Formats: sequence, C-alpha cells, structure tokens
Amino acid sequence: MPASARHAALRGCVLSFRANPFLTEPEEALHVEEDGLILITDGKITHCGPYSQTRSFLPAGVSVTHYPGKLISAGFVDSHVHYPQLPVIASWGEELLAWLQQYVFPAESRFSDKQVAQAVAKSFLSELLRNGTTTAAVYCTVHPESVEAFFEESERLGTRMIAGKVLMDRNAPDNLRDTALTGYEQSRTLIERWHGKGRQLYAITPRFAITSTPEQLELAGDLYRSRDDLFMQTHLSENREEIATVARLFPNSNSYLDVYDKAGLVGPRAIFGHGIHLHEHDFQHCHDTGCALAHCPTSNFFLGSGLFRLFDAKAAKRPVHVGLGTDVGAGTSLSLLATMGEAYKVSLMASPQRLHAIQAFWLATRGGAEALHLEDRIGSIAPGMEADLCVLDPQATPLLALRTHESKTVADMLFVLMTLGDDRCVEATWVNGQCVHQRSQPDA
Repeated sequence: MPASARHAALRGCVLSFRANPFLTEPEEALHVEEDGLILITDGKITHCGPYSQTRSFLPAGVSVTHYPGKLISAGFVDSHVHYPQLPVIASWGEELLAWLQQYVFPAESRFSDKQVAQAVAKSFLSELLRNGTTTAAVYCTVHPESVEAFFEESERLGTRMIAGKVLMDRNAPDNLRDTALTGYEQSRTLIERWHGKGRQLYAITPRFAITSTPEQLELAGDLYRSRDDLFMQTHLSENREEIATVARLFPNSNSYLDVYDKAGLVGPRAIFGHGIHLHEHDFQHCHDTGCALAHCPTSNFFLGSGLFRLFDAKAAKRPVHVGLGTDVGAGTSLSLLATMGEAYKVSLMASPQRLHAIQAFWLATRGGAEALHLEDRIGSIAPGMEADLCVLDPQATPLLALRTHESKTVADMLFVLMTLGDDRCVEATWVNGQCVHQRSQPDA
C-alpha cells in the first residue's frame, strides 16, 4: 500500500441492499449490520462487514469514526433537479407553463453572470450535502457559464455529479435562447472539457420538447449518440397542457415520448423527469430501451401536475428504471427523506399498493444509481464502490426520538425518518471517502 494512501473507517449500523425490494419481499432485500465497519482507501470502500471481523483489516494508525445509534446508508441519489431555480423555490400560485414564465425564466436569465452562477452553485451543493445527497442529475441554464460554475464547485468538493447546459431555441425569452447550432457547439465544448474529468459527468439537456425545434432535438440526439457514456436529461409528460402543446408542435409523433425517440434521445442513461401521464406503451418502451423516469412528488404536488404511477412503472413484467427527484424550485425541499415521504402519499392515491420504506430507501440509493446506470460506482456499500455515504440520526429531534423509541424494526425506523425527517436527520455526509458535512462531533 503506498505511503500516501488516504484511509478512513466508519463504525455504526450499516444498511445495504442484497436485492431489489420491488421484485422481492422488502424485508428480505435489506441487509442490516447492527455493528458494522466500513474501511475506505483513496475514496473507495475496501472492506465492509461486522466490526468484530472487519477490524482486523484496519490499517495501522487509522482511527475509527464511530456513529453509535446512527444508521449508515449509501449517499442519496437525486435523479432530477434544477440548481438555478434554488432562489425561486416556494413561488406561489401557477401551474407549470405559467410558472416557468413568471418565476423560472427571469431567475435563469441572471446566470449569464458567472459570479451569480458560482454563488448559487455553492449554496446548492452545500444544501445537497446537508441533506445527504451525494450524486444528482442537475439542470444548469442555457448559459455555458452556469455549467462551468457548477462543475468547478463539484470538482472542488469531490462529488460525483451529472449536469448539462439547457438547450432552448424557441418558446423562451430572447435572453434564454440559443440556436440549434450554437447549442450543439457549446454542449460539445463542455463535454470535451468536463465529461469524465474526475467525478464529473455530462448530460445532454434539452429542457423539453416545447422549447426545442426538431432540428435542435436531432442535434442533441447526435451528441447523445456520439459517445456511449454520455447522459441525456429532459422533461416528459408532466402537465396536461404541456402534453397538448407538444402534440400541436409535433403532429407527426405518436406520443410525447415518441418525439424524443424520433430524435434519438431514448436509451440507456436517458433520464425523463416526471413522466406522470404515461400509457402502457410508454412504460414498455422505457423498459425496452433502458431509460429512466425521475419521480418528483413534491414538485408534482406543488404545481398540481398529477400523480406518478410508481407501481405501474415498476411492474415485474417489464420494470422501468425509476429514481427520485427533488426538482427544486417547483419541488419544496432538497431533502430526499422528505421526497420519500411524499412518494409514500402519492402511492396511496395512485395505486392499490403502498410504498414500503425499504422500497423508498432503495429508490433513493441503489435504485437511483441503477436509474443512472452508475450502480457499479455508487448507491451501495460494498468493496470496490465509491465511498459516498450518508449517516442518519433517528433521534435528531425530540419528536423523532419519541417516535423511534417505539420502533421495533429498522424498517419502521426508516419509515419514521422518511415521514418526519429532514436535513436535521443527516448527521454526516461523506464524499469520496471524506467527511464533507458534520452536524456534531462524532465519537472517535
């Protein structure tokens, strides 16, 4: 082992998944190591198991960070979020299209100023880490400066992030439009500069079909197919007025998803935000192509967009990749704990099935990683995985302490966390083997 190797060790109750809880009994899918030890070298997990057995692998001189009474999870994965919208979170009174015009577009216009972008990127990433989120699929603005600012801050922190310049060449204010050609060229330059640099990954990012001409979508498809490891992110079937507008703009397409399919934008590492009003043939095509849907319950509630049919998407006969998204600013919190709680409520209204807490935590970790096709790197606590971790405190508030005192199982404790929890429950966040957020001093 090189003398310069960077080591860390975490001890506590370690949660990991041995199976997909949508395809097996949830309690059987979750593995709980009541007194576990995680060993990390140079940002990668090298050992994980019972403390009594794993401590023999602890390198000499490395102290153990102990989190008694806490739960250690893989870091949370946010599959759909807009960082430039953070300043307009909690803006009152509009549905999707009017909300964009009144609040979002004016806010995003300021991101041509890189200093503005840098300040918001710093605040945004700090908020993610306070909430235990270690990877996110992030929309920037149409301005290349917004992408540069975001990736520079993410690189400084060491986070694994996916992001991209928004493409919009119509139906948007003049100061937020590019052209099909300039959008293509600017995206290509940003890909060359940032994709695969350290832990940064690039997503081709047409905002949605309404704000891109067919020519722009086709060029976006060319970019997406130009490398076999690029990502693509956009919006799909969020709002009925939006869907009707897309149908008018693209009369030769069979569905909203077909608009993207014709442009070559549907495939692995393609992430479609919302996907509320989809039909069975859409779910089947998502399954067949390996693309993902981002479930954004707080946003869907806040804008009155509708109820995402999670259990239809995850049907065992043709399961679709699904991750959770906070979406901010239409979403109301960057906390994936709060997002899980809202997803549970949606499940009660959208299907006969109730979202189990273990299923919710799978969506926020391993399932989110699978949705992004990054399950070989993030989303699990296992040897060889990147050491992105979230330490949760089930007694972070007096009410939580009172309620979790009654919990007889870890599953019940997880349900309490996702129902009553928020950023106060995140005791610590570790990124690339280093603690980047700590609420209080841990035991050593």
